[in-house]
Amino acid sequence: MNADASASASAADTGAAARPEGTGTGRLVLLTTSHRVAPGLLSWPAWQVLRAAGRVLCADAGHPQLPYLREAGIEVETASPTARELVDHCVSGARTAVVLTSADGESALTDGLARLAGSGRETMPDLELLPGSYDLPGARLLDLVQVMDRIRAECPWSSIRTHEDLAKYGLEEAYEMVEAIESGDRAELREELGDVLLQVVFHARIAQDDPDEPFSVDEVAGTIVDKLIHRHPHVFGEEDAATPEDVRAHWMRTKAEEKQRESVTEGVPLAQPGLALTAKLASRARSAGLEVAVPSGHGIGYELLAMAIRAEADGVDPEAALRAAARAYRDAVLAAERGTA
Repeated sequence: MNADASASASAADTGAAARPEGTGTGRLVLLTTSHRVAPGLLSWPAWQVLRAAGRVLCADAGHPQLPYLREAGIEVETASPTARELVDHCVSGARTAVVLTSADGESALTDGLARLAGSGRETMPDLELLPGSYDLPGARLLDLVQVMDRIRAECPWSSIRTHEDLAKYGLEEAYEMVEAIESGDRAELREELGDVLLQVVFHARIAQDDPDEPFSVDEVAGTIVDKLIHRHPHVFGEEDAATPEDVRAHWMRTKAEEKQRESVTEGVPLAQPGLALTAKLASRARSAGLEVAVPSGHGIGYELLAMAIRAEADGVDPEAALRAAARAYRDAVLAAERGTA
């Protein structure tokens, strides 16, 4: 059985979904559903085949779809028959049977059906794989939230972590993500993005336990969604933005309206690396149209300050530039160690 082909045919042919009993050699449908979609939200072909079936079976008595199917008047047997039993049932009376698969799948059943069909000696019913619901983009984020819930509840280490405990890991993961970007390693970038995402979900799960001001990952997501919509009136509203510069102007204007800051330096984290801090302050001052003299002083700190301000004005990220130079220096150290310098 070609699962992809069967699934496509089943979804497209709504007439076949309601094929009556008593024709051909019967029909056996494996109905899959996504646990990431609200129970009861099934495709129209799925409802058709469920209503037309002589038997609907499910091995999982706790399957989340069962209450909704029974509410719709569909009788579901909690049973896990063998492939032989199902084939005989469907073929003997040209019947239709539907197996509602569990989250773990029905490997024993599908393996048995494959053996019978592959033998060439069996009369087989039509075998179909019918998706009853599909994952939406971002659906795996729900899995991450569920996994984090369980880890927070059952892991001795994770269950006692605080925001303060995790702060250093957030910095480490962010730097590792930047390193993956600069290295151009796509697989590494995917992994590091996951590690950064974990920090967000972990912090949100910790916040959920706060006795005074709890919030959840949904509220975190809701906050950023509202912010993005508000700061993109050229996408979600009626304003126009033809260039990236127009977009930046929209962003800065709406951000200023939201924050109502008295100084352009407000909101700039002073704990960030020195070159990045200098570049951020210089960017804020330049965007505000301020003419700021570079402080005069002696020593390497003032020299680096002046260089970082000049780099930002030239459109160069001084932090990234120094990292690139540092990597070149690292390679030179390695060459010196090997005696190949």
